[in-house]
Amino acid sequence: MKRLSLNGYLAALEAGRKPYHDGYYAMYSSLLGGIVTNPVLMQLPIDDHLVHRGDGVFDTFKCVDGAIYNLDAHLHRLERSAAAIGTRWPGGVGDIRALTLETIRAGDHRMCSGRVMLARGPGGFGVSPYEPPEPSLYIIAYKLGTPFMELHPAGARVRRSRVPAKPSQFAEIKNCNYLPNVLMKGEAVDWGVDFVVGYDADNHLTEGATENAGIVTRSGELVFPRLENILAGTSMLRLMELAQEQVSAGALKAVTMRDISEQDVLDAAEVLIVGTTLNVVAVCEYEGCAIGRGTPGPVWQLLNGLLERDILENDALRTRVFG
Repeated sequence: MKRLSLNGYLAALEAGRKPYHDGYYAMYSSLLGGIVTNPVLMQLPIDDHLVHRGDGVFDTFKCVDGAIYNLDAHLHRLERSAAAIGTRWPGGVGDIRALTLETIRAGDHRMCSGRVMLARGPGGFGVSPYEPPEPSLYIIAYKLGTPFMELHPAGARVRRSRVPAKPSQFAEIKNCNYLPNVLMKGEAVDWGVDFVVGYDADNHLTEGATENAGIVTRSGELVFPRLENILAGTSMLRLMELAQEQVSAGALKAVTMRDISEQDVLDAAEVLIVGTTLNVVAVCEYEGCAIGRGTPGPVWQLLNGLLERDILENDALRTRVFG
C-alpha cells in the first residue's frame, strides 16, 4: 500500500471523480474559510464529530428561478435544532444566511438545492460533545430534484414502516443522526413503494423518512399529526397557512393538527405527503388499499397549485440570489 503525499492525495481525489459529482455545485467550509466548486474537494475531516458520531444538525432548502424559498424558516429551524443539542454558530443566523447566499451564488445554478450543516466540529474521536474546541459549518449547493408528481402523476404508493418512531425529544430536532430515516427509505425501496410512514407506540401517524404526512377527511378537514411527535416541516407549516385561507372560501372545513390513527388514514378522502423537494404528493394507495378513488383528489390539486404559486411568486418568502 503506497503512502500518498499532498500532491498524490490531490491527484487521487481527481482520479476518483464520479459522474454524480456533476450535481455538486459549490461547498463552503468554515475549516477552509472559503468556498470550493471542484466536487472532489468537498471533503470533511474524519475527526469531525459530525462524521463519527452524527453530532450535528442540518436543514435543506431549495432555490427556484434564482431565489431561495422560505429561507428564514429553514434557518430558524436550524437554530432551534442547534440549541436543542447545545451548540450554536458564533456568527449567529445572520452570518449563516450571508454565507448561504454566497455559496448558492458560487454554485451558479438558478435551480438547486441547498443544505446547511452545523456540526460539533473536529477535535478527536471520543463521544463527549465538549471534545471539539469549536463548531464547524458546511454549506452545499447541489442538484435540485424534480417534484414527485411531475414524475408520477398517478400518485404515490405508501406502506407502513416497521422502523420504530423517534422519541419526541429527537423527532423535533433535525439532526444528522439519520439512521432511522435511512432504514425507512430502504424499506420503501425494498418493498417497491414510493414512501413509508411511521407510527408511534399509540398507533398514531408520525412522518415519513424525510417527509410530513397528513390526511383530508371525508368531511373536508385537512389534518396533520401533532408537532410533539414529528419534525416541524417548513413546507407542511406553510401549506397549512395557505390551506387555512381556503376554509373561509369553503374549499376546506378546517385545518388542524391532532392524532391520526391508521384507520383514519384508510378512511381518508385523500392522503398527502409534503416535503421541500416534493411539494405536495397525492397518495393513491396505502398498504395495497386505494385511498379515496385511488387517484389524485381535488384538495391535492388545490393545495399543490397554491404551494407552487407561493414558491414562484411570493416575494415575501423568496430570497433573491441571482438577478
